[in-house]
Amino acid sequence: MTEVVRIQPVEGPVVGSVRPPGSKSITNRALICAALAEGTSYLSGALESDDTQVMLGALKALGFRVEHDAAACTIEIDGLGGRIRNESADLFIGNSGTTVRFLTAALATARGHFRLHGTKRMHERPIQDLLDALAALGARVVSENGDGCPPVILEADGLAGGLANVRSDASSQFLSGLLMAAPYARSPVTLVVPASLVSQPYIHLTLEVMRAFGIGCSTSDLSRFAVPQGRYRGCRYEIEPDASAASYFFAAAAITGGRVEVAGIKRDALQGDVEFVEVLERMGCRVESTGAGLAVAGGKLCGIDVDMNGISDTVQTLAPVALFAEGPTTIRGVAHIRHKETDRLRAVAVELRKFGAEVEEFDDGLRIIPRPLHGTAVDTYDDHRMAMSFALVGLKIPNVDIRDPGCTRKTYPGYFSDLERLTGKRYRVEAE
Repeated sequence: MTEVVRIQPVEGPVVGSVRPPGSKSITNRALICAALAEGTSYLSGALESDDTQVMLGALKALGFRVEHDAAACTIEIDGLGGRIRNESADLFIGNSGTTVRFLTAALATARGHFRLHGTKRMHERPIQDLLDALAALGARVVSENGDGCPPVILEADGLAGGLANVRSDASSQFLSGLLMAAPYARSPVTLVVPASLVSQPYIHLTLEVMRAFGIGCSTSDLSRFAVPQGRYRGCRYEIEPDASAASYFFAAAAITGGRVEVAGIKRDALQGDVEFVEVLERMGCRVESTGAGLAVAGGKLCGIDVDMNGISDTVQTLAPVALFAEGPTTIRGVAHIRHKETDRLRAVAVELRKFGAEVEEFDDGLRIIPRPLHGTAVDTYDDHRMAMSFALVGLKIPNVDIRDPGCTRKTYPGYFSDLERLTGKRYRVEAE
């Protein structure tokens, strides 16, 4: 039987404050750097979710000492200075893109036989561009089925170093994984990005995490990266709240004409997805910096034309907001999100039409034309962002059911509880 949660409409504007859990993107980057580092690292504000659990499980299977206090949101990990204690491991990485891409690159710097595999959807997600770049640096790594997707097989004997071209038009995580692993090559590494780089803010984020663990990397225009040899140093590292998760609460304010403050998120956050508030500002909302974080106050919404390449994880958040705007909203520059947990452009288009909206789908985006709306049951495609974003429609429209709400465990297990506290409504999970 399918589980569903019915979203209860609110009577007026949503007003309140919330603090989302730690950033998945930062948590998994910090875990890789901490594992490669010399000495012990203490991570505070760490995310507790499926994606971080598979990363932690993989690190434990590789022989790292990891102490995780989920209640306190802390992780203590003993780095091994680039060594791997267990030189043979079969690692299940679920449907976590960051885990498979970051670990594949990190393990290539070590020695041993490793296999990384995951869910059916993970085995459909391209990784060949990363494997080709690693091979150029001297790694022996292949797609087990020869289709350019996981499972991945590594016969690791370290990275020689040198120069590699990195195609990052499908995912910036390929480049991020290579950057974090590169200091452990036997000679300096130069990474060249010959095509357009998607999700550029995530590369800035990677470089900042590396710098916090003691390794700097020079780049002038995000097309060529010179990575020196070196060793990360264990440290105390505080992880800021997840900006992608914050976007749902900012959108709740926009949709209901309310005001929501997200604590712990600042305009100068490491995460590029904080720029989602600027998109809402263009649509007619007001954005305020507060002592605790950032607040969005809703206003009369108008449709916009926006390139979301740099903040593509918030495309699904913008889609429900667009339903309540005056005039069409066009989203561009996000062809790469077709290769995420699901084909996100196709999934968004299908589900928006079920509400009554008119949607034009093209290769790299969508045009959303508001129409009279009605309730519907939303399919979530085992994609956490489909569940969290489309729940927002139910704040205004009755009879909105979110199927498989448990898929939010991937990055935000407490999402519906936090939405309850913010709206004062009760969201019960029921069998459909």
